[in-house]
Amino acid sequence: MRALVQTVSRASVTVDGEVVGEITDGLLVLLGVTHDDTPTTAQTMARKVYELRLLDDEASAADSSAPLLVVSQFTLYGDARKGRRPTWAAAAPAEVAEPLVTTFVEALRARGASVATGRFRAHMLVESVNVGPRTVLLEL
Repeated sequence: MRALVQTVSRASVTVDGEVVGEITDGLLVLLGVTHDDTPTTAQTMARKVYELRLLDDEASAADSSAPLLVVSQFTLYGDARKGRRPTWAAAAPAEVAEPLVTTFVEALRARGASVATGRFRAHMLVESVNVGPRTVLLEL
């Protein structure tokens, strides 16, 4: 599992002209799932993201109650080492990935996080205003 975490002053996801998720002053999390990820992997990643000291004064979302916007992002597993066309072979198929993204979100909420989400399998317009910018790639 990979999570690209960015500090944002605001971020939103729009699907078919409707804003389906938005936050202010928090973390945008782009989440990719691979074939061997499990619910345990998703729960561990949720803890790492929630406790990541990426915000001002080395605070975490857990420390500051900062909201999170979670967007599934299979392209985090794109591989373009050969040629110009990426392969997505390392990304888990949607049937495997969707329940693990849901487990990740539920694990964050179980820890007390305020979580907004995108919409799985939808064409999403993701908009963000990065702060810092501070961006970290976590991988399990």
